[in-house]
Amino acid sequence: MPDTAPTASAIYIAAPEPETGKSTIALGLLNRLTATVAKVGVFRPITRVSGGSASPEERDYILELLLTRTTAELSYEQCVGVTYQDIHADLDTAIANIVDAYHAMAQSCDAVVIVGSDYTDVTAPAELSVNARIAVNLGAPVLLAVRAKGRSAEQIATVVEVSLAELAAQRAHTAAVVASRCEPAEMGVVAEALGRFDPPSYVLPDEPLLAAPTVEELRQAVRGTLISGDAELVAREVMGVLVAGMTADHVLERLRDGMAVITPGDRSDVVLAAASAHAAEGFPSLSCIVLNGGFELHPSIAALVAGLRLRLPIIGNELGTYDTASAAFVARGRVTADSQRKIDTAVELMERHVDIADLLAQLAIPIPTVTTPQMFTHRLTQQARADRRHIVLPEGDDDRILKAAGRVLKRHIADLTILGDEGRIRLRAGELGVDLHDATIIDPYDEDLCKQFAGQYAELRKAKGVTIEQAHEIMHDVSYFGTMLVYNGMVDGMVSGAAHTTAHTVRPALEIIRTVPDVSTVSSIFLMCLPDRVLAYGDCAIVPDPTPEQLADIAISSARTAARFGIEPKVAMLSYSTGDSGSGADVDKVRTATELVRSRQPDLLVEGPIQYDAAIEPSVAATKLRGSPVAGHATVLIFPDLNTGNNTYKAVQRSAGAIAIGPVLQGLRKPVNDLSRGALVEDIVNTIAITAIQSQGDGDD
Repeated sequence: MPDTAPTASAIYIAAPEPETGKSTIALGLLNRLTATVAKVGVFRPITRVSGGSASPEERDYILELLLTRTTAELSYEQCVGVTYQDIHADLDTAIANIVDAYHAMAQSCDAVVIVGSDYTDVTAPAELSVNARIAVNLGAPVLLAVRAKGRSAEQIATVVEVSLAELAAQRAHTAAVVASRCEPAEMGVVAEALGRFDPPSYVLPDEPLLAAPTVEELRQAVRGTLISGDAELVAREVMGVLVAGMTADHVLERLRDGMAVITPGDRSDVVLAAASAHAAEGFPSLSCIVLNGGFELHPSIAALVAGLRLRLPIIGNELGTYDTASAAFVARGRVTADSQRKIDTAVELMERHVDIADLLAQLAIPIPTVTTPQMFTHRLTQQARADRRHIVLPEGDDDRILKAAGRVLKRHIADLTILGDEGRIRLRAGELGVDLHDATIIDPYDEDLCKQFAGQYAELRKAKGVTIEQAHEIMHDVSYFGTMLVYNGMVDGMVSGAAHTTAHTVRPALEIIRTVPDVSTVSSIFLMCLPDRVLAYGDCAIVPDPTPEQLADIAISSARTAARFGIEPKVAMLSYSTGDSGSGADVDKVRTATELVRSRQPDLLVEGPIQYDAAIEPSVAATKLRGSPVAGHATVLIFPDLNTGNNTYKAVQRSAGAIAIGPVLQGLRKPVNDLSRGALVEDIVNTIAITAIQSQGDGDD
């Protein structure tokens, strides 16, 4: 063993039995750690197959899931120890090899989550003992995970008592106990029973979603084939199984959201009832229909089902009803890297029921001196949650918007209103496995609101000759309708642009919301998340060739926006020359704009004209502009024109691997933000959080 311990802080998740929710616990810890320190890793001391020899099919799916949530940039092979065969062959040698492997990977980390071995057959007390020995040798405190499902409070307490004794016998330090998968109604009683133990104890409720198989996992379990439906919907979780051997009317009584209906393919009445119910407003949204027995649908029935234009997956198999049902009932889902809904659910469970901050405080985690993208986006989420606001999403017909809305609601980032036909939106959300129960859905053709908004808009635009009739027609446009919701204070901000142009999003805001009193220019910034810091780039999206006055507006707005997101504003007015070293119209424009900023905002740290390298690199600044409080330390970089700004942000994004969040619009009285038409779900979530934060406080930024 090495003589010195790794500098990384670590925590070891160990369990005395299977199905204890270790993945859920690890996800919650990783989520908080990546928001706290720069380089977070995960380690599996024991796996089925060693890292170098594991094929893609044999790899540890838990480790592969957790690696997607880490920031230390370590490979799968670097994060595994030994195999179960190694443990059984020579325990002492295996532990020595685990320690060597751990030390090697931990050198690249500030903190490590260590996930102990799995139980795949029967409970084996000796396995906890082995995990305890490993934890001691790695110098990591243990988080003990036990299963609450199917047990009384006293039975759970007995398992904890025996496990703590075993850990103590191996001289392992237990930092906390988590009892998972508890019946919600029993959580208080279980918490009281565990209160007699020294380590802090937490109870997680049973969440059926986490163990639910996807439609694809169910298809594999029943050895079926997808015969129709949207292939993308096989990722939806199956939240229940109904073996439909009864008549159609009784089938309809028993349908629930997310349910899979199993029926022989020749039961045309049941097939039609289930398919029609799925398509009908007011009935549950099913996950799939399984046609067993090898029967094909009657041609007339098949044509009728096809005429419904269902996206609902329909699976056929050759098994009988009993065998199909048996396979379906024992099918168990995994939380994988693609299970975003399950990941969000696991993280939310941990945040709500476990004092993670107190737990991590025991690890003596070093205070970070950098801000990573994960730390910054976590900060956004926490800031939005602290004073939750209401955001409107006009593009309710876009799947990305619905998926992002589900994540925002699950994580309590903001309250949401979505525009569109409520029946269609809720049906599609159900098909996607997205929970929009807490969202408000408004039809932009709502006559009462359209009439109210049309009158207001006509008054606002009467100088432009807009009539009531024209205004009423314009209000059916989702961007205008959503902007009027913001204008009337019915929501606090708007996020649009996933399926519309920037102009389509910004024009209504300019006409209706208008700019703040001391800024006449609507502009934008990108929040550029570099590996160790966050910079604000403005303007890279809105104003093509700003005048000196507009450039000053952009600088002032960008400084205010940066401050709103916890970035201390030090503004660099960029040009191709630094200080007095150059002249020309372009440099003079930047010089004039800099003086305007100083006169309008005397307390704002600003430098210009200045070159990019002198703005952000201290060694260059020492040569080109010694003594400047901004040079070498700029956090807000203002580009002289859109051509320069847009190209620079994209070059940094692609070449330096930066995460670009934005554009964030600024200068409006109330926040409206534009999405890229290629926006990913995570981009939309971040933009909603940003918009919510912009609407906090006085709302004037």
